[in-house]
Amino acid sequence: MLRVKDDELTVFRDTPEPPSLAESLSDDDLPLDPELLQELCAGGAFDDHNLPWLSDTDDAPFLDSVLRKRAVKVKHVKRREKKSDKKKDDKYKRHKQKQRHKDKAKHSERLENRDYSSLRQCLGPSCVQPARANSKYCSDDCGMKLAANRIYEILPQRIQQWQQNPCVAEEQGKKLLERIRREQQQARTKLQEMERRFHELEALISKAKQQQIREDEETNDGDSDDTDLQIFCVSCGHPINPKVALRHMERCYAKYESQTSFGSMYPTRIEGATRLFCDVYNPQSKTYCKRLQVLCPEHSRDPKVPADEVCGCPITKDVFELTGEFCRVPKRKCNRHYCWEKLRRAEVDLERVRVWYKLDELFEQERNVRMAMTNRAGLLALMLHQTIQHDPVTTDLRTHTER
Repeated sequence: MLRVKDDELTVFRDTPEPPSLAESLSDDDLPLDPELLQELCAGGAFDDHNLPWLSDTDDAPFLDSVLRKRAVKVKHVKRREKKSDKKKDDKYKRHKQKQRHKDKAKHSERLENRDYSSLRQCLGPSCVQPARANSKYCSDDCGMKLAANRIYEILPQRIQQWQQNPCVAEEQGKKLLERIRREQQQARTKLQEMERRFHELEALISKAKQQQIREDEETNDGDSDDTDLQIFCVSCGHPINPKVALRHMERCYAKYESQTSFGSMYPTRIEGATRLFCDVYNPQSKTYCKRLQVLCPEHSRDPKVPADEVCGCPITKDVFELTGEFCRVPKRKCNRHYCWEKLRRAEVDLERVRVWYKLDELFEQERNVRMAMTNRAGLLALMLHQTIQHDPVTTDLRTHTER
C-alpha cells in the first residue's frame, strides 16, 4: 500500500503543471476588435476603479493586463497612422513649394534668354523700344504721340475738303431747324391765345356771379314731365332720371377717378403758368399728383354752394354763339348747367397743357438736330469719313431730282 502511494506521488510530481490561463493566452491568440477597444478606452473601462464586473479578485489582474496591452497596441497603431498622414501632407507641401520655385526659375531664365531681335518695334515716333505683348507700342505715351501727329497731319486737309464740298445732310439739317422754329413760334402764339382765353373765362365767371336770381326761370327748370324715362350711368350703369343725370354722372365719375393716382417724382415748374397741375405731394409713394388742378377729385373738393348763389352759365345759341345772357336759376336747383365753371376751366387748362407738351417736343427735336450737326463736323467724324470727288468740276454730287 505504501509503495502504491509513493508511485502515485511520483507520477503526480513528474506530470507538468498546466499553464495558467494568463500564460496560455498570448497576444496573437486573442481576437482583436478595434471598435470595442476604442469604446472601452474612451469610457475608461481599464481603470482599476471602473471594473464593477470583476467580482473575483484573482481574475482582475489577468484581464486588466491583457486588455491594457491590447489598448496600448491600438493607440500605437493610431498614432502611427496620424504621423504617416502628417508626413504625407508635409511632403506634398514641400513638393509644391519646390515646384513653384522651379517654375519661377524657369520663367526668369526664359526672360533672360529671350531674343529681343524677334520682338516687334514700337510704332511711336522716334522710339526704338520693343512693343508690349498684344500691343503696338511700348507705353501709352508713344501711342498718344502718334495719335497727335496723325491729327496734325490729316485734319487740316479734311477740314479743307469739308469746306469745299457742300454737305447735303447739313443743308437738310438747316431746313429742319427752320421748320422747327416756325412750329415753335406757332405754339407760342397759341399759348398766348390760351392764356388770353383763361383770363377771359375768369372774368366771365366773376361777371356771372353778380347776376340776380329770377323766380320765373326757376319754375321752368324742367323740360319734360315724363318721369318714367330713365337713362343709364356711363360709369356705374345704374338707371337714373334724366333730370339728375349730369349731377349723378359727375359725382360717379369723380368717385371712380379718385381710386387711381397719376404721379411724378418731380413737381411742375413752368414759368408764367398758373393753375395747371395739382402737384400735391404724396409721402407714401413720394410722388406729385399730375392731374389737372380743377379736375382732381382726390385733392380738391367742390366748394359748398350757398342758397342765394346764381347759376350764371352763359346762354348760347346754335351751341357756340354767345347771346350775352346768363342762366339766373339758383345754382342748387339748376341741373342743366351742373359744374359748368369747372368744366370750362378744365377745357382751357387742357389746351394749355397740350401746347406746353408740343413746345417741349419741339425743343427736344431742335436739340437733337443741333447735336447731329455739331457731331457731323467734329474731329472724330472728319478723321473717320471722307468724300472722294473724282470730277473736280462737279462740286455737288447729288442728282437733279435730289436737288
